[in-house]
Amino acid sequence: MTSRTFQRLAMAGALAGAGLVLAMGPAEAGASGTQGTTTKAPRTVPVRLLALNDFHGNLEPPTGSSGRMVDENGATVDAGGAAYVATHLKQLTDRNTLKVAQGDLIGASPLLSAAYHDEPSVEFLGKIGVTASAVGNHEFDEGYTELRRIMYGGCHPTDGCSPAGRWKGARYSYLGANVLFRKPGGGAEQEALAAFGGQDSGSLRALLKGYGIPALPPVAVRWVNGVPVGFIGLVTQSTPGIVTSEGIKDLRFADEVKAANVASKLLRLVGVRAQVVLVHEGDQVTAGQSPDACSAQPGVGTRIATQVDPEIDVVLSGHSHQAYLCKVTDPAGGTRLFSQGGSFGRVITKVDFQVDVRTRDVVRSSVVADNQVVTRTVTPDPEITAFVQSWKDRVAPVANRPIGRITADITNVAGPSGESSLGNLIADGQLAASRSGGNAQIALMNPGGVRASLTYAGSPVGEGDGVVTYGEAFTVQPFNNLVQVVTLTGAQLKTVLEQQFPGGPNAQPFTKILQPSSNLTYTYSTGAAWGSKVSDLKIDGVAVTDTQSIRVTANNFLVGGGDAFAEFTKGTDVWSGPLDIDAFAAYFAANPTITPPAPTHITVVP
Repeated sequence: MTSRTFQRLAMAGALAGAGLVLAMGPAEAGASGTQGTTTKAPRTVPVRLLALNDFHGNLEPPTGSSGRMVDENGATVDAGGAAYVATHLKQLTDRNTLKVAQGDLIGASPLLSAAYHDEPSVEFLGKIGVTASAVGNHEFDEGYTELRRIMYGGCHPTDGCSPAGRWKGARYSYLGANVLFRKPGGGAEQEALAAFGGQDSGSLRALLKGYGIPALPPVAVRWVNGVPVGFIGLVTQSTPGIVTSEGIKDLRFADEVKAANVASKLLRLVGVRAQVVLVHEGDQVTAGQSPDACSAQPGVGTRIATQVDPEIDVVLSGHSHQAYLCKVTDPAGGTRLFSQGGSFGRVITKVDFQVDVRTRDVVRSSVVADNQVVTRTVTPDPEITAFVQSWKDRVAPVANRPIGRITADITNVAGPSGESSLGNLIADGQLAASRSGGNAQIALMNPGGVRASLTYAGSPVGEGDGVVTYGEAFTVQPFNNLVQVVTLTGAQLKTVLEQQFPGGPNAQPFTKILQPSSNLTYTYSTGAAWGSKVSDLKIDGVAVTDTQSIRVTANNFLVGGGDAFAEFTKGTDVWSGPLDIDAFAAYFAANPTITPPAPTHITVVP
């Protein structure tokens, strides 16, 4: 598919429903009865939304803390798993229901899904009836071209077709109103306008001017009970800093509020007044709260929810993996819902509201929301159980292969210094994998790349206590990043460590402590100014000088400046080694029984 053709289709994605809006007039005020009487049509009709976010390919019930959730009664319960999601959705679904999602449905997935480029998860989401989803940053993990393949079908260009045959594409629409082409072709605007069938081209041209050409469908329109509901998809504007840059080099990510407002006007132009934002961005919460509490700590998610156009009635969010239900104030003083439903399929957000059949707008006072925990006390859906098992059977020979042993849980939970035992272990493994070929001296691992803990207890597969399988290791390191080595000066290494903290020119949004290999130690001060936080930096017990050259191991995401570690891009003499998962497995092979390392390499002072 040419880029120009795709630009046209991206805009046309907004019109599959819009043509219906233009073709169908307002609902009639009444209808003739069979006895010559007149029955008044209802003034409002019900709509129910069921929403998921941040599923991350968790077809099997997630384990450890990732598989538990605080419920409405304050109890911590086991939650999640595709077959349980399906059962709960069936129980919650009625004739008024639309199922939607807020991104990161794929990417950073367990091996069961990732081994087949997440086709099993996208197929599952189609089976349960998801109709539209925002893209998340992880939808871009394998690049824009691969996302298009997931959306529209075809076999993987390198790995070929999966055991299920040629991929047919997602059954639901992926939306991204703020994902734009950097340099669209000269005729892109005309093609975008033509995609609207010439409807009000002056207004449409005004919308596009100064905004850009979307690389994905910006909106979708779905009909329920005779009224159209418009969905606007958004992804965090920080996406370029948290995915590998090569895969999105032709895209830019616009401000979420600006994009939402343009998309809202687009919906208005085609007569859609009931508007819902699906945004892959959200806030952190006060820990331990009910999923129905408004526990969100105002941040970028709240900024979006309060600043988008007053025409937008509901804001469903994702990205931060938290659960909350809040009422916020829109720019016109109205009240609207701002919510999120955890992650990994542990929560379904149910939203009920009425739509006025005359104005076709949401009656805001009717909006009621509930975060429903996906408990495992229900009977798992038999069709989805069989579906998941079919993929487990296919991947089992690889997933269940033992690669080593541990003597206790090795967790990704950060201690007071920001280190975790598992982060340290991964850094040590990457250092070992890059010493000979890359002449590495130390290693640093981004904490966000350590996706799960290693647990001592055996799994249902039956590998036994303390045994680590390849599938479990893959769940920890699912990105298939390259282990790379670059040369930094001592001063540049110190700057990298300063960039862990907010307040610097790299605009780090919150503290991100890089996980160090066991031979790297330093101290940081919580109270010192940015640029003076890090001190007493040593490698193998020897103080680091500003001018010495140091070979530093990190994955290609960090080396490319990911997670706002811009100083890494100044590294020289890049060496590329194995995939991170292969380095991790090799470290277990060289060290068959591993004791959790003590996360004591960083000292924190006031």
